[in-house]
Amino acid sequence: MRLKSLLIAVGALALAGCDGLQKRTVQNDPAFEARLRAYLLEHPEVIRDAAAKLQAKKAAQARAVLAEAKPALERDPRDFVANPGGRATVVQFFDYRCPYSRAIAPDVDRLIAANPDVRFVFKQYPVFGSASDYAARAALTPQGKAKGLALHRALMAQKDLNVVRTDRILAQQGLNPREVDAAARNPDLAEQIADTRELALKLNLKGTPTFVVAGEIIPGADVERLEAAIARARSSALSSVGEALTRNPFGH
Repeated sequence: MRLKSLLIAVGALALAGCDGLQKRTVQNDPAFEARLRAYLLEHPEVIRDAAAKLQAKKAAQARAVLAEAKPALERDPRDFVANPGGRATVVQFFDYRCPYSRAIAPDVDRLIAANPDVRFVFKQYPVFGSASDYAARAALTPQGKAKGLALHRALMAQKDLNVVRTDRILAQQGLNPREVDAAARNPDLAEQIADTRELALKLNLKGTPTFVVAGEIIPGADVERLEAAIARARSSALSSVGEALTRNPFGH
């Protein structure tokens, strides 16, 4: 239906001229549709050009949204970050109970170790109910953040995560589950998760895991695409540093 509407609009503009649409109703007009079909068969490039312009417009809009959201994506001080001194940045939206988030977790660990000059920002985006929400809030507490990647890996490794299993993992990490639970009730953590959900909605993210790397959105556990995006981001960051040093070699 969207394609038909696009074709009607394109054909109407081509056939009717600048003011031909003002009083014409093109829907349910067999004669007009016949003329339109004949025109498009004779000029198929019209469809190609219109589709290309539409895609370019959508891409430009997506880039504008990502640019506007970049501070919230990459520099929210509330998020846990691995390799915080890195120049390039990878952002991951994830859920500890999401099987695809868990499936790619070992690859994310490998990429963190292999790319110390790349920041990895973890966005808690619980979408699998109250157990996911509890694990997310526990990881966001000061106690949880202090355990860093060790706690993150342990939670990711647990199948069928629930509140009891989360508490057991917290204890295994040397934390007091009751103290963590009390800290997890801080309304600031609920607000942080709500902000992440709002950000995901703004970016039109469809689920977890989703990665954002240098303006590129990578849905799902697509390791090859993620690795390629990281390579491009690292190269771009190194080029930027090189250009800056060339312009100002003494750093003044």
